[in-house]
Amino acid sequence: MHLASLLTVASFSTGSLAWPKYFSQQDEMSVQTSSGLIHGTKDSKYPNVRQFLGIPFAQPPTGSLRFEPPQALPASASKKVINNTQLPPSCMQYLNTESPGVYVDQILEFGLQGLNRTGSISEDCLTLSVWTPTSNNNHSCRSSELLPVEIWIYGGGFSTGGQDVPYQIPSQWVERTQDHIVVSINYRVNIFGFPNAAGLSDQNVGLLDQRAAVEWIRDNIVRFGGDPSRMLLWGQSAGSISVDYYNYAYPKDPIVSAFSMDSGTAFSVIQSVDTQHTNFTFVASQLGCANSSSPQAELACIRKVPAKDIEDFVANYQINGTSPGISFLPIPDEKVVFSNYTSRALAGNQANIPAIIGTNAQDGVPFAPYSPSGPNATLAQLALLRTFFCPATESIRLRQLTNRPTYRYVYSGNFSNIAPAPWLGAYHSSELPLLFGTYDNFRGAGPVLEGQTSVAMQDAWVAFTKDGMQGIESTGWQEYEVLGENTVRDFGDGVAVKDTDLKYLEGLCDGSMPNYSA
Repeated sequence: MHLASLLTVASFSTGSLAWPKYFSQQDEMSVQTSSGLIHGTKDSKYPNVRQFLGIPFAQPPTGSLRFEPPQALPASASKKVINNTQLPPSCMQYLNTESPGVYVDQILEFGLQGLNRTGSISEDCLTLSVWTPTSNNNHSCRSSELLPVEIWIYGGGFSTGGQDVPYQIPSQWVERTQDHIVVSINYRVNIFGFPNAAGLSDQNVGLLDQRAAVEWIRDNIVRFGGDPSRMLLWGQSAGSISVDYYNYAYPKDPIVSAFSMDSGTAFSVIQSVDTQHTNFTFVASQLGCANSSSPQAELACIRKVPAKDIEDFVANYQINGTSPGISFLPIPDEKVVFSNYTSRALAGNQANIPAIIGTNAQDGVPFAPYSPSGPNATLAQLALLRTFFCPATESIRLRQLTNRPTYRYVYSGNFSNIAPAPWLGAYHSSELPLLFGTYDNFRGAGPVLEGQTSVAMQDAWVAFTKDGMQGIESTGWQEYEVLGENTVRDFGDGVAVKDTDLKYLEGLCDGSMPNYSA
């Protein structure tokens, strides 16, 4: 048995949840956790998948806990019974439907509930959901029967996202493989996740939510049949940036065994520069909480303001484009977000575990000025290079210098059921329906190649989670070499998978990108 699995099982025998009692008392659809007895459900469309929805992993961040780091649940939580049949509410957020764009006018399935609105949101949102095969019925803790675990962190610019995004629900993937578990977590976003208030000692509480969720999974996943020694932390866009932030924040104790970063790394420039806390102070003043002499009084006041009032004000102000603009994003605190990732990498301050890092061929399309007939190609290419491709190249270069194994990919598929306008191509996020297996849910079946590409990608990610370097290389995917020959996995470009190189694009990064060392 893997050491982490042994330690986890051993911990059961020392507390109130002694593992022999646990395994003897639960049935297939009930799992005892530190958060309570969780009753699962099945979707009739996917009868071989058990889903356990809306499990709290921390106390509700409300009242005096608003804007604070996540707080552990009390021991008494284990006595609760949780019987959720729907995906949980997402954290407080808003969706800008006033400004035209790819995700407003072309593709809604990356929004909460697939709608042009925010769906179900709540300040009480620190929950996660687990999808696990029915064939893995939890009644044994033998390591040979524990499954690898993929922990999903959604994107959304640190402003939106949740578990109920139609393209990102893993039931179909787990139904197909019967060989892995997926956990999707919530974390706070926008002002609630990244308040940057003068009275706080921790500003990036949304990132701390992610760590708290990973710790909960480490401590409880064996009860769902998962292997805590084989866990992949996987994110896309802001979720991918989060994974790399995590990589640098916890180099000695990553908990997980591998990373996957889809379209975003710590070198993607999406950080707050508001070192004077003016954004938070402005919002507080507009909600009747102005107090320039006491940051603590300012906080105490705004904690009493209804969450919806705060979100509505931020939404209206940002959507209207009022000047000066306000934003709430991760900010360097030298604890979980750093001001110089180059120096940290060269000093060895990143986790020494393997990673998948990739981009989409047209990642920049949604970030160029929108036109129904397609964006300016030059601006779309610039967005690709500056925001995604070149930051990925820099991350990989530094990983190579410090002997961190890395596997690079590019997704090139252009399938009309997920890219209804041909000019969308392999746009930002379009690889996710293939990984989650949801690609034909909304606009009908695509070509055979789409299904083949989906299987190739799913199997590669599962192999990586299951057996790390040995697993992924068994699929033919070799470790990446910057400026190397044919060391990149290319998915969906005429065939399901092939090898290619990216030397031309890598050459465009030289001298044209932000100063990553600043």
